Amino acid sequence: MILQSVQSTLKQLPMKFSIKKISVSLLLMVFTGISVKAQISPPGLGDANTAFWSAFGVKRTLDSLGKKQTLDYIGIGRKSSPDNDNLFSKQAIFVFNHEFYHSFAPHQQYSYALSYRRQPQYETNAPYEKEGIEQEFRAYGRYAYTFDFGKKWKLKNTVRQEFRKFFDADFKKVEEDFQLRTRIKSQLTYNLSSKNNQKLAVSAEALFSISHLNEPDPQWTAFGYREMRIAAYYMFSIPHSPFTVDIGYMDDLIRGSQSIHKGGVHYLAADLIWNIPYKKKEADNQEHLD
Repeated sequence: MILQSVQSTLKQLPMKFSIKKISVSLLLMVFTGISVKAQISPPGLGDANTAFWSAFGVKRTLDSLGKKQTLDYIGIGRKSSPDNDNLFSKQAIFVFNHEFYHSFAPHQQYSYALSYRRQPQYETNAPYEKEGIEQEFRAYGRYAYTFDFGKKWKLKNTVRQEFRKFFDADFKKVEEDFQLRTRIKSQLTYNLSSKNNQKLAVSAEALFSISHLNEPDPQWTAFGYREMRIAAYYMFSIPHSPFTVDIGYMDDLIRGSQSIHKGGVHYLAADLIWNIPYKKKEADNQEHLD
C-alpha cells in the first residue's frame, strides 16, 4: 500500500506546486512510514520551473568489512525555460564526481570529494538563448551521524563544507570568484522490504554560503541562508544484478528567486548505481603448497 501511494503521488505531481501542498505531501509520507535515501542528489540548476536529473555511478567497496567505499559518477541535468514547464527544454549541467567514504566508528562516517561541473548560462529575457558556459571545480568534506530506531528506521544527519571555484569556458575569471558553502541535511530512511532491498525516505537540506566576487570590485558577500532542498525517493535493487536504482522528486526553494513564488524548482530524478563488492587479491587467497 505504501509503494502504491508513492507511485501514485509521483504520477500525479503537477508542474507547479504551492509550498503548502509540498509540506502537506511530505508530512503524509513521513506519517505513513516513508523515508528516502538519494544516493546521488540532484545539483542545484538555478532558477527554473522544472528540472530533470539523471546519473550513472560506480560504487566500489574497498575493504572486507565494508567500511571504506568510493563512488564515482557522471550526471546530466536539464531544465525548463522561465516561460514553460518542459523539464527537458534546455541543457543545464554536466557533472563528474569522485567521493571517498569511511565509516570509522559505529554510526559515524566521513567523506571527501572532488567534482567538476559545466553549466550553460542563458539570457534572462526571451527567447532565453545560451550566452556562455560556466565551469566549476569543487572540493568538499562531509561528516554524518546515523541514529537507528529499531530495524526499520534510520535518521542520518550530515554537515558538509564546500569550496567552489568558478571559471568561464576559457578558464578566465567570472563575476563570482569562489564560494564557501555549508550544507546541513537530515534524512529519514525506512526499510520497506528486504525483497530487492526496497527503501523509502524523505530529506531536508539547508544551504548557507559566502562568496568572493571579482566584479564590480573585489569584495565578499554576506554569509547567509540561500536555499532549502526537500526530497522524496524510492530505492530498490535490480534482481540478480549488481545494480540499484533511485527514483525521486526534489523541490529546490531558492531565496529571492522567481521560482520560489511558484513553490520552488520541481525536479524529477533517477540514477543507476553499479555496486562492486570487495575482492581480495588472488595471492591473498592462495594457500602455500608446502
